[in-house]
Amino acid sequence: MTICNRTVPFLDLSPTTDEIRSEVGKGWQLLLDSNVWVGGAAVEEFEQRWANYCGTEHAVAVGNGTDALHLILRALGIGRGDEVLVPANTFVATAEAVVLAGARPRFVDVHPDNLSLTADALEAAITPSTAAVIPVHLYGHVADLPALADVSRRHGIAMIEDAAQAHGATRDGVPAGSVGTASAFSFYPGKNLGAFGDGGAVTTDDAHLAATIRSLGNHGRAPDGRYDHPIVGTNSRLDALQAVVLTAKLARLDAWNECRRDIVRAYRERLGDLPLRLVEPDAGVTSSWHLLVARVAERDRVREELAHLGVHTGIHYPIPCPEQEPFAASSNGTCPVASRTAREIVSLPLHPHMDLDEVEVVCDALSAVLTQGPR
Repeated sequence: MTICNRTVPFLDLSPTTDEIRSEVGKGWQLLLDSNVWVGGAAVEEFEQRWANYCGTEHAVAVGNGTDALHLILRALGIGRGDEVLVPANTFVATAEAVVLAGARPRFVDVHPDNLSLTADALEAAITPSTAAVIPVHLYGHVADLPALADVSRRHGIAMIEDAAQAHGATRDGVPAGSVGTASAFSFYPGKNLGAFGDGGAVTTDDAHLAATIRSLGNHGRAPDGRYDHPIVGTNSRLDALQAVVLTAKLARLDAWNECRRDIVRAYRERLGDLPLRLVEPDAGVTSSWHLLVARVAERDRVREELAHLGVHTGIHYPIPCPEQEPFAASSNGTCPVASRTAREIVSLPLHPHMDLDEVEVVCDALSAVLTQGPR
């Protein structure tokens, strides 16, 4: 069963790197001349640009997306004795950050269509111990923030957006990362806005919260005292080298996201009536399409046969958090939607420089695998 001799990678970062290579080189040359590697003008410039882009008053650059969540929780005073509600089908870092803060994650099942946390599920899950909820903008599709925020306000809990996959996404024109008490972003290389290593940021309109997070990520240091450490912090700071990369990429993010949307439209046109189901955003959501996820029967067989045809895929995520050994005690019962869909989901190739011929190869391979049955 041969479609063509072309291999389609799941992700190719080379074209985006090539697009900014010259600009980053010039920026790094300035850093070589300045010898300012941690903090400084490059980081401050990126923080200001990122806050402006997200529509918030403040952005604090940190070491990675997990730290962003962890530091938000700590800055809000959430810890021992508190529980934080987390969607069952997120990446493990969302729950991990809760444990690192000393609190207990409690998992909530998701909607069977968009695989996102709903206001009704949140309302039903809140207990007297609930201190916060972390909606996740899975695959770049912004969760129902207005409804979730309304429930959070009525119950007096913090809403922390996990926007690690939603750079540039909006809901009803409102940017991801601008609605919650605070929001966490990851700049892992494969993200829509990815560094050349690890990186992350917190966005918020709360000046005191931003200052506390900045202090916590800088060894608990006071803003005006190098050797004054009024709180116990940690070391989570964005390198200036990464800030240069992110600033260069940020100028191109909207264009790259629009390319992703064009590619998704091409997929939709070519997939036709094949027996699969794309996970789509809600009406009113302009997704960043970090991932293009389909649901199929016999997912593992489908992936194996696609790989045989040269089409490489991913799974995000094959084991729901409540089924991971460290979080079993926090599962609070079963999450049937997350459990069922974890066996169906497959992430198809998608990146902003993907060409339509590659989309054609993927769709032809899917057609062969899904309509002709096992090899």
